[in-house]
Amino acid sequence: MIFRIMLLGLLLFFSLDSYAQKIKYKDLIILLSSKQYEKAEPFLKRYLKDNDDNPNAFLYMGITFQEKALKNDPLLQTGVLFTNIDSALIYYDKAYKTIDEREIRKNDEYYEAYSRRDLRTGKFVIKLSDVQLDIENRSNKLKERKDKVTQLKNYLLNASGAYTRSQKIFTDLQQKYSTENDFLLQSTEQTLSILKKINIVFDSCTEAFNAYKSISKELGKTGHDQRLQLREIKDMKKEGLSEPDFLNDDLKIWDFKSWASLAISRIETEINPLRDQLVKFDIEMNKLRAKLQKDSVSVKQDVLKLLHEDKLKDLKKYDPNPMPIELFAMKAAELEYRSDVLVNKKFKDSADVKLQLTMIQTEVADIKKLDSVSSNLLKRNFETEEKNYGLFISKAFGKVEVLKNTISATQDFAQRERKKKEERIILLSKSLNWIVLGTDSIPLLIESAGDLKFRPLFVEPEKFTFGINYKDSTSTLGYFYSITPSRIPDIKVNYPVDHQKFLKQKFSSLKGIAASDVGSSTYITLIVSSEKVDEKFPASIAKIERATGLVWSVNIAFDLIPSELSINSDNGQVIVKTTAPDGASKIVTLDKKGKLIQ
Repeated sequence: MIFRIMLLGLLLFFSLDSYAQKIKYKDLIILLSSKQYEKAEPFLKRYLKDNDDNPNAFLYMGITFQEKALKNDPLLQTGVLFTNIDSALIYYDKAYKTIDEREIRKNDEYYEAYSRRDLRTGKFVIKLSDVQLDIENRSNKLKERKDKVTQLKNYLLNASGAYTRSQKIFTDLQQKYSTENDFLLQSTEQTLSILKKINIVFDSCTEAFNAYKSISKELGKTGHDQRLQLREIKDMKKEGLSEPDFLNDDLKIWDFKSWASLAISRIETEINPLRDQLVKFDIEMNKLRAKLQKDSVSVKQDVLKLLHEDKLKDLKKYDPNPMPIELFAMKAAELEYRSDVLVNKKFKDSADVKLQLTMIQTEVADIKKLDSVSSNLLKRNFETEEKNYGLFISKAFGKVEVLKNTISATQDFAQRERKKKEERIILLSKSLNWIVLGTDSIPLLIESAGDLKFRPLFVEPEKFTFGINYKDSTSTLGYFYSITPSRIPDIKVNYPVDHQKFLKQKFSSLKGIAASDVGSSTYITLIVSSEKVDEKFPASIAKIERATGLVWSVNIAFDLIPSELSINSDNGQVIVKTTAPDGASKIVTLDKKGKLIQ
């Protein structure tokens, strides 16, 4: 009640004194937040004329224009509606660009509508992202409405225009013949052509009108609810003359198509051109295959371009899953596969295992598609397909048996290639997990090292690995190898470690820690045992340079177990952080030559 009294007083204030005094936004916001947009509009416009830096005013000006647009008749006030939408979008854009965290903190009372409870803190907050999302949603809805209104009016104009044209063709025939019987008796190929034209034009009318109704339904209330009623033409000479008003809800039009369809069918007017297009499309696919074979060049982009044109989309009006389109998809998949194989061929001798794997995975994706499409094609009822697409089959393959054999051969090819490529993927995938060093193979998966001679303690993916090389029962070495795409290391370092303290049977108690400098030119490795010897934890530390290899390696014992390792870039010192079970820590430092700094 108090709010209503305040609002009434504010309205009276604005109406009596708005042009005598400067408008205060804190007063105007009461109207706006109560959604009195129509009453607030003149004052808001005047305010913005004098104040062009208020983000919240931009937002409400956009909302005001949006509300006006929703009330405009999309057919009779299209221009006004578009003007209001465009104005709203301009102000929403201004608001989006100027509303920031500072604005919301400064004027949080203006954005109370966006207040919501923060699930983490339980407090009510206003988030910039919520305001921006609302502006984006409003703008998108306005753009969508403008597009739909444009479609709405265009579809209705198209429907009206097509009906007028079909009526004109009909009335020309009506005036030419004395009676309907005369018309039938005197019909010629030209007459049939005219009848086909009536069908096409009238179809354009109903299709446009149906599209109009669909868009109208999406828009919601438009102020118009035309119901199309087809009036049967029983007497050619007496009927078909009255002209309908397409804005009238009781919309009655003459059914010229039903009258013309007595002589022709829809197939003759729409399916025949599609049949010709199927043959043409198949020829284009065959040309691309010939190009690939003759010129040894990829035709993948040509295939994608041809498919993107989608000249056969209308075929789906009559068949939701047309066999020829799926056949073309099979041909396209084969061309894409062969194109990728051709392109990848130049890299077949590359030592880069990852590159080889990527290429083969691309080819497998292609061949899987080919296998799937060809398999689905073979499940079809070709007796039915021959009836539906007999002309296409005869021109493209001669007989349906040839078509079936072509699909079957393609499927066999796809399955053979798929098996071969998938086996290759398995081999390459395994190769990624090993470094090759002469006759030795060093595992890159710690958990799969098993009882191998090389036992990794640390693996930095695609960079380096280190661990212990148990050559025999008396020889134990630490190793460090870089990981390269070819899996042949360019940094190969072996260094001595304490054999007695790092026995193979105690490998599970060992831990590896590594550090490197920013440029990855210097590496520090640390191997430590969790089993104490003389109340200390034995360890081995090595410094490795990319350019020179092993710089130094030392055996050392720690009071606490090492947990972190780093390099001081200023003086080259190695810093080891050691940690006790209770969380206490101690720093141990080695100089750049590996000597312990007390």
